Amino acid sequence: MQLFGLLGFPLGHSFSKTYFTEKFKAEKIDAEFVNFESDNIEQTLQVIKTTPSLKGFAVTIPYKEKIIPYLDHISEDARKIGAVNSVKVEHTISGSILTGYNTDILGFRESLLEFIQTPPTQALLLGTGGASKAVRNALTSLGIEVFTVSRTPHSSSEISYNQVARYLPNTPLIINATPVGMWPHITDCPDIPYHLLSSNHYLFDLIYNPEITEFMHRGEQQGARIKNGLQMLYLQADYSWKLWTT
Repeated sequence: MQLFGLLGFPLGHSFSKTYFTEKFKAEKIDAEFVNFESDNIEQTLQVIKTTPSLKGFAVTIPYKEKIIPYLDHISEDARKIGAVNSVKVEHTISGSILTGYNTDILGFRESLLEFIQTPPTQALLLGTGGASKAVRNALTSLGIEVFTVSRTPHSSSEISYNQVARYLPNTPLIINATPVGMWPHITDCPDIPYHLLSSNHYLFDLIYNPEITEFMHRGEQQGARIKNGLQMLYLQADYSWKLWTT
């Protein structure tokens, strides 16, 4: 039996295992998907490397950036983005080879273009982590100017949450790429001026559990159109599956 999995911590919010388990059952694939929930990436990777049936695994919070030094190879896209969410495992006589990819960029881009057929010229991107880096790359590839919002801006390309209000009138797309509002902290939301939102705004939350986050709910109350990250999850998972099995 082939083995696949998800590396992250914590993993209580994730739907990946359910998605792949249902996929294997529906398509009669002799495989199992397991969660590698660990707060020690080095120790867990040792287990991964010594599990011969393991063919690939997804990577989520907080390891999308931290895993890079442990990889043997990394795709050009993942290197450019600076984050990995999918790893192919190849077992050889001399040891296991880990190759990192980023399918978040593909999943987000495809999901966004279904949400907004004509992309805007500007977007606010909340967060600076691994998922944010993939989203930023996807937005830039669509010709969208990105203003990254950070609690602690470190460059001229980042702004603080206190500056968000001045951008909202001309920036219709807002993406939450932070874990704020993820289950079980479902009453939390990013600190932006929701009262300034309108029907001209689109709110895309990479979180999919809960289905409607507080960020989305507050935007919807102001007339904004909303979308969560579930479709993105499925799309990037399918792209990962192709990488793992070819």
